[in-house]
Amino acid sequence: MKKLSFLAVVFAAITFGACGGNKGAQGTDTADSLKSFEQEQIEAAIKMHFDSLASELGKLKHLPVVMKDGSITLTDQEKQVKPDYLLDMSVADNAITLSEKYCVLSAIEVDKEVAKLYDMPLDEYDKAITKLASDINDPSFKAIDDVSDIYATTEALYNAMNENGRINYFWQIVATSLLEQLYVTSQNTEKFVAAFDDDAAANVTFRIILIEDALNRLTEYDPELAPVAKAISPLTVLNATTVDEFKTQLADAKERIAASRNSLVNLGH
Repeated sequence: MKKLSFLAVVFAAITFGACGGNKGAQGTDTADSLKSFEQEQIEAAIKMHFDSLASELGKLKHLPVVMKDGSITLTDQEKQVKPDYLLDMSVADNAITLSEKYCVLSAIEVDKEVAKLYDMPLDEYDKAITKLASDINDPSFKAIDDVSDIYATTEALYNAMNENGRINYFWQIVATSLLEQLYVTSQNTEKFVAAFDDDAAANVTFRIILIEDALNRLTEYDPELAPVAKAISPLTVLNATTVDEFKTQLADAKERIAASRNSLVNLGH
């Protein structure tokens, strides 16, 4: 049984128990029937909620940091100064739990795109990605052309992870991807924010709201998600509607973003 479905069954049982019921022989069949009905209603409501969030998420523009359409380009001179804020690939070895592996994989994917911009060697990134993908062994990845596109959080990936009972990890992927992109952007604001327009800046806020909503709801059923929800919650201070507001808010929240990013990719350590 899917993890979320199992938790929904437990929650349904608790809900029914809290509401009382006839525990006599005459009420046994009725109790089972009502319990089943409660379970179906809860599971249907949860699925509808997450489907709606994922649909809204899919309508948003991808942040320019990980776009492959040339939104961000660097001069030869800029490429000479390599970023010192990207993750060390040893983080892949330090990820222990399945939750940590998903989070680290998503963050490394973002960093790899940034490394490409600077013409940095990618062998270590590819090794880390291959290792984590192998450790995770998620059949849902077959729904996308390349594990390296995991940050795109496509509808196909969402549907596959939902079908395979890994929907909770989908929201961890998008949370980490967003956080890492914000972190990278905050480290080189002048260059990376220049690729944003007002719509993209506003989308960041909405993206945070959607992901935080999903994580907070899932935390009720899966306590392992609590650190992820906690890590992303400080980002709600970002409420920009224009590029100028986004730039100012990123500067003000730079230390908070760094702290959130560090806690997320080092979960449990």
